[in-house]
Amino acid sequence: MLTKLRIGLFITLLVPGVVAASEATVKQAMQKKYPGVPVESAAKTPIPGIYEVFAGGEVFYADEGVNYLIVRGRLIDVARKADLTEERLRVLTAVKFDQLPLDLAFRKVQGNGKRKLAYFSDPNCPYCKKIEPSLAKLENVTIYVFLYPVLGQDSYEKSKAVWCSKDRVKTWDEMMLDGNPPKTAGTCDTPIEKILAFGRQQGINGTPTLFFSNGQRVTGAIPADRLKKLLDDAR
Repeated sequence: MLTKLRIGLFITLLVPGVVAASEATVKQAMQKKYPGVPVESAAKTPIPGIYEVFAGGEVFYADEGVNYLIVRGRLIDVARKADLTEERLRVLTAVKFDQLPLDLAFRKVQGNGKRKLAYFSDPNCPYCKKIEPSLAKLENVTIYVFLYPVLGQDSYEKSKAVWCSKDRVKTWDEMMLDGNPPKTAGTCDTPIEKILAFGRQQGINGTPTLFFSNGQRVTGAIPADRLKKLLDDAR
């Protein structure tokens, strides 16, 4: 499908007589809404009402009024400066918090622990290590940590060692915040296989993946201010 779209765009650009007057309108609208971005061209695509816009060295897709943009596969609401694809993904991938297998996680209680957050993490995930300091600074929250080793056998062994340690929270923090790997042997029974099975079922394909108490799912090392806002909004 993508190949057909590219071929269609190529034909539209090269065949004489197919350039519509509205293409100039799209170019002007794009330039008006993004004055700091040089707009080099606008062209019709095989999809009615959708235009290719070449600006700032990148290709975007827009409606005639440039009210919406498709950027790198994502639909952007220009007026709100909102990623509609991300908003829909939050809804479509939401999981009710009480449907998470919380008994398979270990808990970090900070402050009174009233707020709740679930966190799927791999011990060797650089983005998980990046978000850990922000998680550690959250106030009045219970963080359910799911050991989710998807980056290889070393991650799996470290996850087992964390679960089998006497103080899982301390061992985890020393590894993720201080860079000290666990010293415990991972020889006890662990819930890791069950967690991995649940993750596959729910399409958890990367770490960190966070679930808030309202069911919203967020993936990636989000900034501290956004993390705090999402936690506040979930109440």
